[in-house]
Amino acid sequence: MTPALPAYDRSRLTPGIVHIGLGNFHRAHMAVYLDDLFARGLGHDWAIIGAGVREGDARMRDALKAQDCLSTVIELDPAGRSARRIGSMIDFVPVDPDNAALIAAMTRPEIRIVSLTVTEGGYFIDPATGRFDPRAPEIAHDGANPATPGTAFGAIVAALRARKSAGIPPFTVMSCDNLPGNGHVTQAAVIGTARLSDPALADWIQANVAFPNGMVDRITPATGPRERDMAAAFGLVDPVPVTCEPFRQWVLEDNFPQGRPPLEAVGVTLTPHVHAFEMMKIRILNGGHATIAYPGGLMDIEYVHQAMAHPLILGFLNKVETEEIIPYVPPVPDTDIADYYRLIVQRFSNPEVADTERRLCLDGSNRQPKFIIPSLRDALAAGGKIEGLALVSALWCRYCYGTTDSGTPIPANDPNWDYLQAQSKAAKETPVVWLQMKPIYGDLNRDLRFVAAFTRALNALWDRGTAAVLRDYIGAA
Repeated sequence: MTPALPAYDRSRLTPGIVHIGLGNFHRAHMAVYLDDLFARGLGHDWAIIGAGVREGDARMRDALKAQDCLSTVIELDPAGRSARRIGSMIDFVPVDPDNAALIAAMTRPEIRIVSLTVTEGGYFIDPATGRFDPRAPEIAHDGANPATPGTAFGAIVAALRARKSAGIPPFTVMSCDNLPGNGHVTQAAVIGTARLSDPALADWIQANVAFPNGMVDRITPATGPRERDMAAAFGLVDPVPVTCEPFRQWVLEDNFPQGRPPLEAVGVTLTPHVHAFEMMKIRILNGGHATIAYPGGLMDIEYVHQAMAHPLILGFLNKVETEEIIPYVPPVPDTDIADYYRLIVQRFSNPEVADTERRLCLDGSNRQPKFIIPSLRDALAAGGKIEGLALVSALWCRYCYGTTDSGTPIPANDPNWDYLQAQSKAAKETPVVWLQMKPIYGDLNRDLRFVAAFTRALNALWDRGTAAVLRDYIGAA
């Protein structure tokens, strides 16, 4: 097996984008779209300069610079794996505590887009308000030290300040993270950081800098020995290969005052209706992941495709999606939502991806409010069924107790694990305690219907175990 090499002369590429956060998702998503574009002879002035602000970014830089900034991407199709070397990134700036190299790179006039994948939890959102938190210690540091910022947002503000002073038009800031309204969230973080040190600059950014919204999608597991062995099977020694499913999607708002690559030529959907695609994806796919994560974790199932092959978990997913999630997803342009859900089931069931249930269970305190609670609120408001979504919450609570149904310990799997575990232990005796976590549930602990459904579900999980409760819910014999 031979990997496909870039189908263009990389020496003729020039940079147009600085991307912050060179993790697996970026290298399997945006970098691949640009690689496809360059192979068509288009957009050669839009190559990527990689960047990062964390210790892990420095390790990634070392690995990628050692292989001429090429990334190995292995598509995990059940019909057969394929590998390619992605050449759309041409440099990776040094990772420094004061971000001087990153700021200098973003100040270069030819850089017209700065993009980010800094994870869902990297935007300094106050869980109690759902808004940017300027009091976060790292942001407060950047407000007090604007010339030597430690965060991506502080560095972006410093670069925009330098460009404004030099008369260079501002770049567009494009989030590629899986967040509702990711453009608006990024705008709040950049302007909020700027306002701490320079209110006039914050006003200028608000008036002049574009923050397009976008929806991104591709299942991309973490890299470990299995993935490195796959690269070796293609004759490659690569410490940081990326594996991913064949499917990918990118829906993007066309708001780029300084220009953009012709991404529509390689399948990117440019539309003013990003929010509709985004809600469909977040509720059906991400909500689906949350739905199958915790029953699989409690039943000692390791892989997602194994959970999908379990009739109780698949039956649970189907019933929750069709009765309690999909009915509240608004229409999406040129999309049949039932077909979209069938595609999701197919993607989750791909055994080649070998995505883990533990990864899906990670960071529930950040994911549940985004992926499950909005569907629950809509169902409650409509007087619809809520028993399945209440059971999803109860399964998460039971998982955070820290043992599976068999008694196997569950290692910490959330940034707030100690707190969640304490809440779960208290909820075993008094279930409503779990619902009093205001950053997660808001005022839902006062909704008597939801409280009753959650209490029944959690008590049943402790009394009879996950399999029996799922069987009762889906009405299986």
